[in-house]
Amino acid sequence: MGSQPDVLIAGASLGGVAAALAAARNGLRVLLLAEGEWIGGQLTSQGVPPDEHGWIEEQGCTASYRNLRNRIRAHYGLKNPGNGWVSPVCHEPRVSQEILRELTARAGVEIWERSTVTAVDMNGDWVREALVRRDGKEVSVAAKWFLDATELGDLLPLCGAEFESGSPGRPENAQAFSWCFAMEHFEGQDHRIPRPARYGYWRDYVPKLSPPWPGKLLDWTTPHPRTMEPMKYRFAPHEEAPVAFSGLWTYRRLIDRSLFEPARYASDICLVNWPLIDYLGGDLCTASPGERERRLAEAREMSECVFYWLQNDAPRPDGGTGWPGLRLAGEALGTDDGFAREPYIRESRRIRALRTVVEEDVSAEARPGRNLAEVYPDSVGVGSYRIDLHPSVSGDNYVDVASLPFQIPLGALVPVRLRNLLPACKNLGTTHVTNGCYRLHPVEWNIGEAAGLLAAYCQARNTEPHAMAEDFADFQRLLEKEGVQLEWPTDLDLSKGDPHRHAY
Repeated sequence: MGSQPDVLIAGASLGGVAAALAAARNGLRVLLLAEGEWIGGQLTSQGVPPDEHGWIEEQGCTASYRNLRNRIRAHYGLKNPGNGWVSPVCHEPRVSQEILRELTARAGVEIWERSTVTAVDMNGDWVREALVRRDGKEVSVAAKWFLDATELGDLLPLCGAEFESGSPGRPENAQAFSWCFAMEHFEGQDHRIPRPARYGYWRDYVPKLSPPWPGKLLDWTTPHPRTMEPMKYRFAPHEEAPVAFSGLWTYRRLIDRSLFEPARYASDICLVNWPLIDYLGGDLCTASPGERERRLAEAREMSECVFYWLQNDAPRPDGGTGWPGLRLAGEALGTDDGFAREPYIRESRRIRALRTVVEEDVSAEARPGRNLAEVYPDSVGVGSYRIDLHPSVSGDNYVDVASLPFQIPLGALVPVRLRNLLPACKNLGTTHVTNGCYRLHPVEWNIGEAAGLLAAYCQARNTEPHAMAEDFADFQRLLEKEGVQLEWPTDLDLSKGDPHRHAY
């Protein structure tokens, strides 16, 4: 690059982009490393429409995140282009990718695609340089600040940072990850793909979980995430209403063709991020590089088998089997084959931080009679979502319990030892359980934005995050000036907060 960056951000996740924008608009030279060709992580390259709380239209996110949502809506001229019921702004990932590219370009953020950090040079508790592999070549990059915004917290072990993964005593026990895909439907047409080599295995696969799964994974019957009782999903292309639990076609629908001019879209576009594609064959954080590649390939193959099952063997409401008219839809995801560019990652390595968010801080059951989670005087943002853990690769079934609207403490962004390394994604100081409510789109954006602002603040005042953890009032004034909400109102009506409150 033309000059040494002030901040190197490893990983162009949604939090990484937010961190880059925040640091750049506060005068820092920013280098953002993207492992692939897209930036934006779960919102874009992973294909997942934003999971948000029920107050999102009025409060509970940063001003810059709201600007992103408004830009998506302005692109379409519609509030919810997909008319899906999981999110109030379902849309095509290619559109949010375009918008994030425009925002980073305007901010002067330098982006290196196909780039990862392979090693770092340390000076005691300070990171000095990173060795970056870019398009097969390696280059050393020195910076003053290093932010880990990778999906798995990959920078943490390279720096020798203290971290956790999985659940206590079981570092491999992470939530399942998923390889999403998008599809259209054309009644009377035949778009069936060749039978995948391992289709028989996945068709007959029964998850080994506790409490037990009710049968085969490839079936419309799954456990109710909150009660563990068997429940049956409905799937009926172009026939479902966009209300909660009306069916999986409208669940994460990216485009509702009925909202557009007839020639704009030939079909709805349905994004598949369902329990049927949760890969339980092993985690990625503790895997060797070779094992990680094998598991990624197997997860993608599993999703291909699910699509084949939908085309051929899935039970239909009319008593038949399969929808041959289903067709993979790659344009929405920026791919030729209809599969997301990257897998959807739910859980990362997590730094050991000055403060760890624990279940007692956020669980509604642990705080009877209250309507807010633990109040942190050093808040750097807010969020809300249920403690929502998908089945884990070591055999735990769903954990899906009520949480209270929460804050993001500054202490959770400050490593216990390292001085110029900050988490900017799902890798802040949470536990395996509380990760389940800190991992969604607006919270990850807020985490990244706070990390970028923290680096800029410390740089401008020649201080460091550990000092900020004890004297944070002035930094909070900067956050508020930047449009970061630091607390929830005390009279919040909890009945409006659950995005799925009508689903069960």
